[in-house]
Amino acid sequence: MSTATTELRRFLTITGRRLRDGQSAPEMFSPAVDAAWHKALGTPQYEALCQETAGRPIRHVANNGHGPIAWVTAYEAAYGPLPDIWFTDADGTVDDQAVARYRETGTVVAEWDCGPAGGDGDDDVAPDQPETSRR
Repeated sequence: MSTATTELRRFLTITGRRLRDGQSAPEMFSPAVDAAWHKALGTPQYEALCQETAGRPIRHVANNGHGPIAWVTAYEAAYGPLPDIWFTDADGTVDDQAVARYRETGTVVAEWDCGPAGGDGDDDVAPDQPETSRR
C-alpha cells in the first residue's frame, strides 16, 4: 500500500470521527493524497474503504478555502506527526518550507479545493472560506 493510500485511509477515519461528533469535515490540503482519493473514487473498493474507516459513505466535493487545518491535532493523537506526503504536490514535489513550518509550530495553514462530505447528502463540508486557487 502506498503512503498516499495509507494517508487516505487515515483521512477517511478522521472524517468519520469528525462527522459522527458533529464537527465539520476535514480539509483535504494535500494534492498527493487527493490524487490517491481520485483513483479510488467510484470503485467498489472505495465504498468498502469508507465503511471500514469512516463507518459511512464519504463523498468527494468541491470546497475551496484556505486557513488553519483544524484536524491536525486529532491526526497527531491517533497517528503521530503528519508525514511529508501531506506537503507533497501531485507531481511528487515536497514543499520543504511547509514541512519546516509544521515541524517548528505544530500547525498547518494551507489551501484546499476539495473535501469530504457524508454520503447522505448532508452539507457537512468544512466551513466556508475565501475561494483560492491551489499553487
